Amino acid sequence: MATHFLADLHLDDSRDEYARLLTAYLAGPARTAEAIYVLGDLFEVWIGDDGSLAQHRATLDAFAQLVASGVAIFFMRGNRDFAVGEAFQQVSGMCLLDDPCVIDLYGVPTLLSHGDLFCTDDLKHQHFRTKYTDPVWRKRRLRLPLWLRRRAAARARRKSRYDKHRNPPHIMDVNSDAVRRIMLAHGVRQLIHGHTHRPATHEFTLDGDPARRIVLPDWRPDQTGVLVVDADGHHVHWLGDAIQ
Repeated sequence: MATHFLADLHLDDSRDEYARLLTAYLAGPARTAEAIYVLGDLFEVWIGDDGSLAQHRATLDAFAQLVASGVAIFFMRGNRDFAVGEAFQQVSGMCLLDDPCVIDLYGVPTLLSHGDLFCTDDLKHQHFRTKYTDPVWRKRRLRLPLWLRRRAAARARRKSRYDKHRNPPHIMDVNSDAVRRIMLAHGVRQLIHGHTHRPATHEFTLDGDPARRIVLPDWRPDQTGVLVVDADGHHVHWLGDAIQ
């Protein structure tokens, strides 16, 4: 058995090409998984269960069918889909996780995170993260009318695109000191996260011990993959040219 990890699909709705590829994965390779962890930004935007469930219903139904077959699926909010709530959980069957959290991954204590927690050089994003991870702030946000939440989401997407072109690359990546500090605080030597869109496996030394940071692939035309971990190691299962 193996455990699968994915993040940063940024789905627009259940009809887009990546949603179709995800559905095929959930109906195929995912059925051999012991558990699946979705570490945030599954959706490009989620303005709230009341405004986003309908456009992603087919995708959520595919998750629910896999859960019903016996595969445990866990979901961690990202900065794009921080507003998922109880209705999302009920429809999809996924269990919501705190960010970060530690799991036992085949005997290896492993820290899971969406990943923006470590991007401490991006001060503007950290200010936003402080807000979106606050349940009280999220609750107030979800009281806003749908039209206003849609407008705010569109504005945030435009700003995100602008910042990606304007900011130096290192600003958008993790801060190594933050990674070390947070891993030490949680007593782990393995970290799995997404968010940065820089998939890789980083080996380093942490307090004299070997450590590993695995960055999940984001989904784009030349790169659609799922991290597969078992007792023997890890690899990325590339879904390849399955998009039609």
